[in-house]
Amino acid sequence: MLTLISATPSPYARKNRIALIEKGIPFDLKTKIPWHSTTETPKYNPLEKLPILIFDDGRAPIYESWYIQEYIVQKYRGKGPDLMPESLDDQLHVRQIQVLADGACDAMTLVFLETARGELMSKEWLDRQLRKVNGVIKAMDELFHKTEGKFLVGDEFSVADIAVGAMLGLMDMVETKFGLIHWRDQYPELRNYWEMLESRESFKQTQPYMFELTEKVA
Repeated sequence: MLTLISATPSPYARKNRIALIEKGIPFDLKTKIPWHSTTETPKYNPLEKLPILIFDDGRAPIYESWYIQEYIVQKYRGKGPDLMPESLDDQLHVRQIQVLADGACDAMTLVFLETARGELMSKEWLDRQLRKVNGVIKAMDELFHKTEGKFLVGDEFSVADIAVGAMLGLMDMVETKFGLIHWRDQYPELRNYWEMLESRESFKQTQPYMFELTEKVA
């Protein structure tokens, strides 16, 4: 049995959870806040980042969501949907989309950290991160308009759709709770695509929500 250590609002861990569910791979889920004093994160990942995938047979754990996603796709090829197209060009396209989606999530994380600085917050730095987020959302909207089917690459559900769906799920949570960005009305077709993804059982089971911070960040 696999164990995935996750954080509830994390779009990174959500990608891995969705892929495991889509492929029908059983796993246990542990929820952690990586900067709390009780966290096990440093035990498994020297970078102290989530998600982490742990094996029960003594193998070393693996980490970084893109690497875990690649592990799931490659190691469980033939089980459930492939989640990766066959042609090399399409595979490279999928990975480029993943880079953009993860980059938007990285930028939004920096937005949270910057807003927490209060009076020390840099508006220029904040605006730069929000430009990245809005730039990726716009790029995904443009990409979706170029597709001929309902999915982003080769009209086949893949880890590219998982990455963009998880990213948009984070942005939806941010828009609903914090009002930092506004994308749903601006990009109605992208919103419809995201809502189609959210109707999948794997997305329903992995809805993000913000945790309560009971300890200060070290």
